[in-house]
Amino acid sequence: MEQKTNVIAENGKQEILITRTFDLPVELLFKAYTEPELIEQWMGTKVLKFNFQKHGNYQFSTTDQKGNEIGFNGTIHDFKTNQRIIRTFEMESMPFGVQLEIYEFEKLTETTSNLKQQVIYQSVNHRDQNLKLPFKQGINWAHNRLEEIFTKSK
Repeated sequence: MEQKTNVIAENGKQEILITRTFDLPVELLFKAYTEPELIEQWMGTKVLKFNFQKHGNYQFSTTDQKGNEIGFNGTIHDFKTNQRIIRTFEMESMPFGVQLEIYEFEKLTETTSNLKQQVIYQSVNHRDQNLKLPFKQGINWAHNRLEEIFTKSK
């Protein structure tokens, strides 16, 4: 299956750059990241807490293939509607530390948009540990699901 989401991880750097062009208006793409009921649909995760405002916080939970519950949490540091979200992200049961995530949303046309995500880890080692997981496949799956769900609902 074609990988529509591009993941760039340069050797020796603490970051991952993720880009994807969506067949969705930028307003809908932004909503997919900021409304709990939409997040649950495309991420396949349960939203336990979601306070989307400057200095707000969130907490998600999901179950892995073995039935183990995995928690995620973070803080919303800043955002500009339909343009940018800056937040932290922590996977509670994994040794990757806290990540800084910067999402940039760009309107291309009335029906297409681009997402650029920069993920900065505490160390190169933390980043490399995360990349040993099926990270690229997971982000592609999630983005494909997001586009599929919201294309049907347009």
